[in-house]
Amino acid sequence: MEKRIALLIDADNVSAKYIDPILDELSKHGNVTYKRIYGDWTSRQNSSWKEELLSSSITPIQQFSYTTGKNATDSALIIDAMDILYTNTVEGFCIVSSDSDFTKLASRIRESGLTVIGMGEQKTPMAFRKACDIFTRLELLQGEESSKEEAEVKDVDKSVIEEAIVKIITENTNNGRETGLAELGNRLLKLYPDFDVRSYGYSLLSKLLEEFSKIRLLKKGNYVSVKLAESTNVEDFIIKTVQAGGKDGMDLGTLGQELHQKYENFNVQDYGFSQFKKYIRSIAGIQVCKVGVQNIVRYRG
Repeated sequence: MEKRIALLIDADNVSAKYIDPILDELSKHGNVTYKRIYGDWTSRQNSSWKEELLSSSITPIQQFSYTTGKNATDSALIIDAMDILYTNTVEGFCIVSSDSDFTKLASRIRESGLTVIGMGEQKTPMAFRKACDIFTRLELLQGEESSKEEAEVKDVDKSVIEEAIVKIITENTNNGRETGLAELGNRLLKLYPDFDVRSYGYSLLSKLLEEFSKIRLLKKGNYVSVKLAESTNVEDFIIKTVQAGGKDGMDLGTLGQELHQKYENFNVQDYGFSQFKKYIRSIAGIQVCKVGVQNIVRYRG
């Protein structure tokens, strides 16, 4: 069953040109059951929205500007959001605004266990971005380019993403688990709600990962897992070295010496293990057996 989503738009803060991309993007997340837009429809500022309301079946909510500023519109949207929340008729909200005034609302909805998707322009403050489960920049949906200065300030640097991925893979390795591509994408969104591969010029996460020297993608049918590139190279070296030892295998200590000669900076803790022997045993096809006082490593494929 598709997730039901309430779409609430702050017309005072978002251009009408984004409505089609917004609806297209939301179709990936579920079925939009509420479509409401808030603003002062007597104002010429919102005239561009009027043409879109009928064609997109969006319900306009009139809010006169009784005072200077747009607090009245914000308050109407927040009140409606809480009313919808208490009806228990949706599983998620999409709040479209470039304003930080909805930060508390997003946090409150998430406290109730519902998903919050935020959408706003590049100028959207980080507080609102972080309050959402997912935040998408409207310029990305429209295919517009942000200025270099804005991108440097707002978008997560690729080096930060790469280091976060390395940490996730290391944690999973420590727990004896593979890291799937889908899991990795979900974990990154939890760390950085405004993370979007389109910010870096890609349509797929896998294509972005191919840029990272520390990451390697492994495909098994339709399943894609992610490993540390150096870890994979090290494992290949270990397997080849042990295979060269033939059926008698080789001493664990000797293997460690040869490994350190090949990779001077090798540290078993970087791969999530406290002992070299445990790391060797984790490699597929490798066995460590006690023969007298020696630990012998053999390859069994």
